[in-house]
Amino acid sequence: MTILQTHDLKKIYGTGENTVNALAGVNLEVKQGEFVAIVGTSGSGKSTLLHMLGGLDRPTSGRVTVDGKDIFSLKDEALTIFRRRKIGFVFQNYNLVPVLSVYQNIVLPIQLDGNMPDANYVESIIETLGLQSKLQSLPNNLSGGQQQRVAIARALSAKPAIILADEPTGNLDSRTSQDVLGLLKVTSRKFVQTIVMITHNEEIAQLADRIVRIEDGLIVDR
Repeated sequence: MTILQTHDLKKIYGTGENTVNALAGVNLEVKQGEFVAIVGTSGSGKSTLLHMLGGLDRPTSGRVTVDGKDIFSLKDEALTIFRRRKIGFVFQNYNLVPVLSVYQNIVLPIQLDGNMPDANYVESIIETLGLQSKLQSLPNNLSGGQQQRVAIARALSAKPAIILADEPTGNLDSRTSQDVLGLLKVTSRKFVQTIVMITHNEEIAQLADRIVRIEDGLIVDR
């Protein structure tokens, strides 16, 4: 089953001589449960693509379909709600709320939606990511690798259709990077979770099920 699809996705910045075609017509399909790495150099369009896939920015033209929904057919408020329910994010800088405990950070997306966490499911995520002893800690008291594991747990907690990971190991040393990526792969398998990861690191990309390459705003290898 296709969970994520783009059709002729384009993003143009500027006008006239200053025009930049950040995305030049991207067509991409991701199946449910796949772990896909999108690889490209700086300026290739990979971060722009991630922002489009997550509904963080609107394209100049084209479509993005997530779990059967054309996300850019939604108005801003409806898109925000859809994004909170259907798309999990793991950022390079973790983006944890510093005044909330680890557990509070993990369940935050669920509570923002006015729902109660699925206690057994959240407990399973916490156990899988080895965070049992850190639940009452504040993010600033954790190592970078631990903070990224909390970010992964938060992304998983609302049972999203997809998780988008933007250079998730960019601030980590090589050993911690391997640990975090290994956990991403484990969670993808265990929870049948679709993950799309942006990276410039070829070694890290090899851990994914499939590698998609982007150059000059176009998919050149899938």
